[in-house]
Amino acid sequence: MAVPDKTIDPRILSSAREEFLEKGFEKASLKDICSKADVTTGALYKRYKGKDDLFSAVVRQTVNDLSEIVEEKMARDLKQLSDHELYAEWDMNEEYMMWWFDYLYERYDDFLLLLKYSTGSSYSDFANDWVEKMNQSTYDYYEEAYRRGIAEKYVSRAEMHILISAFWTCIYEPFIHGMKKEEIANHSKLVCKFMNWHKALEFHLIK
Repeated sequence: MAVPDKTIDPRILSSAREEFLEKGFEKASLKDICSKADVTTGALYKRYKGKDDLFSAVVRQTVNDLSEIVEEKMARDLKQLSDHELYAEWDMNEEYMMWWFDYLYERYDDFLLLLKYSTGSSYSDFANDWVEKMNQSTYDYYEEAYRRGIAEKYVSRAEMHILISAFWTCIYEPFIHGMKKEEIANHSKLVCKFMNWHKALEFHLIK
């Protein structure tokens, strides 16, 4: 019995990532991907249904990593959080912002594929879909803070979506514009000043 060539999958994924980053999903060529990976189209189709399935495979780990963050956030029992802990969830400090930027920078190529080169794929609307996921979890935290009187400003779920969209645009754009890590570090300081949740939602200062 022939032993499957386990080197094929990594080669295909690496070649596909390079092709998608260079040309975008719509213009990427499966033929060129196979040529660069030194595999036949038959070998590719044994593993992936087509270009969309291949693109999904390339970004899958990053999508799963991001989904785990949201799932963990939504799984928390908010009623068990102290007022201080709930207040701290809305603290926009440089450490928090740089955690996000570092996390995404480690997944730079795949995150960029999702943001900039996914048109025509199953992830065409990734940026908006991600904002909606974050809005769902964020609004739960806000409602709990508002219920306790920690946040005095009422905002609707739709309005929160707009705010979360603005926040994530501040994160998306440095990647889309190819900022270096040093530039992103400076940018994150501006975001912290720009998105002051405590002030915007009229949180009581807890001492």
